[in-house]
Amino acid sequence: MPLQHAFLRTTALLPVFIATLLAAGHATAAPVAATIENGTTTTACAEEDNVSMVLRGDGIRHMRIEALQPDYLDKIGNDVTAPDFSGCNFDGGAHPTDPAHRFKKRTVVLLDNAQWRIVGMTLPTFWRPQQVPVQVGQRSDRGFHLLQVFKKENGKALEAIVLYPSDGYWRLKPLPEARFGDGVYGSSFLLGPVEQAGRPVVNIASIRVVPKPLAIHLRFTNGGSAVARVDEISRARTALDVTLSKPTANAQPFAVLRSMYVTADNADMSEVRWQESPDAAPQAKPLPEVKSLRATQVRFGRSLPSKHNTSAPDIEFSGFDNEARQAARHD
Repeated sequence: MPLQHAFLRTTALLPVFIATLLAAGHATAAPVAATIENGTTTTACAEEDNVSMVLRGDGIRHMRIEALQPDYLDKIGNDVTAPDFSGCNFDGGAHPTDPAHRFKKRTVVLLDNAQWRIVGMTLPTFWRPQQVPVQVGQRSDRGFHLLQVFKKENGKALEAIVLYPSDGYWRLKPLPEARFGDGVYGSSFLLGPVEQAGRPVVNIASIRVVPKPLAIHLRFTNGGSAVARVDEISRARTALDVTLSKPTANAQPFAVLRSMYVTADNADMSEVRWQESPDAAPQAKPLPEVKSLRATQVRFGRSLPSKHNTSAPDIEFSGFDNEARQAARHD
């Protein structure tokens, strides 16, 4: 073949070769199953987190975490949100076994624009002494016990996300149905390298919130980091798209779902639904029957309406894979 023809043929095939390489690179992301272990203990107290669903896995760099409306939402008219201390050894104050570190109470509006309102709140007492630095846009502060994210809708700010910087807990909820007022949180979760400190915690070294597009950057005290991009806040769900800076290792949990279970009709979560692989049939079991399972998608929720936090959302973990996502860094 003449040299000129060979060159032209090679040039013509070059786009195909590049496309093949790009497709191969994109295909490196593969679903990864997590192991979920049930560490629940029994309690008669409806205000105590006795449920711990521990998530472990090797090689996970990315996941999706969603708060989803319970399936029975359309069937209920009344939302029971009042606390129930009838079976508890405390009455709404701090848990009797918790330390009580003292702080100056304050509330600071860190961001308030047409789309978002972000508020930092310091409580007069908290069970941990940590004062985590927080940056929201160009504004820096520290020592908040709650970071609250409100979405603006029709001139009203509706809370959908709360992060507790000092112990690493998160709460999510979709925007509430109008008949339920502000709605109610139920289960919480930890995200990051989970440690034990009287209860499960994640130790956060610093937090940076990027307002547009909204993303929460966490740096952990043991090294490593995570970015939780706020993918959706709607009536159907509040969703975080999470990327970890390094792959998870099975020896240390990367997340824990924390909740309350007294009975099936007095619980913030009473059922586990999961898929063992993306193509597998969905499975479901009542919480007390779950010991350990493997899943690429798992939902902690309720099929039976509860007399406690009736409209509180289910929490779902899905999209586990081994590929890191690039997070936007625009302030």
